[in-house]
Amino acid sequence: MIRDIRFTLILLLLLPFLSAFEDNTKLKPFTSDGCSSFPDGTLSQKELWLACCTEHDRAYWQGGTYQQRLDADKQLRECVAEIGEPTIANLMLGGVRVGGTPVLPTPFRWGYGWDFPRGYGALSDQEKKMVEDSLKDQQKP
Repeated sequence: MIRDIRFTLILLLLLPFLSAFEDNTKLKPFTSDGCSSFPDGTLSQKELWLACCTEHDRAYWQGGTYQQRLDADKQLRECVAEIGEPTIANLMLGGVRVGGTPVLPTPFRWGYGWDFPRGYGALSDQEKKMVEDSLKDQQKP
């Protein structure tokens, strides 16, 4: 009886950690929330840098390595700076570096297209194909 209770308690304590071993190869369709909690543009040009954020979201949705995240964040900064908003670009870079971590279950984290927790890591060939197919499917009329 006591042995059964101990086994049940151990199982209950381990249950939250078992999800880390589940199959995380399910990819949700791409979504973008624009610039997340940041404005999509200025008061006079409301979507001035929205395309930069959407492209950045595409990279975050698929996830990958830490270096790929750094590259995506730098590309966001460059895109917004090229529009003529270098100060905004640097503010956005700071925001995505802090808020985009894959260790928090936010809807805008690095690798948000995959089940949480995903973390950093190169996509397998199968996962790359899933990303490619998903993006193609969304482009169909």
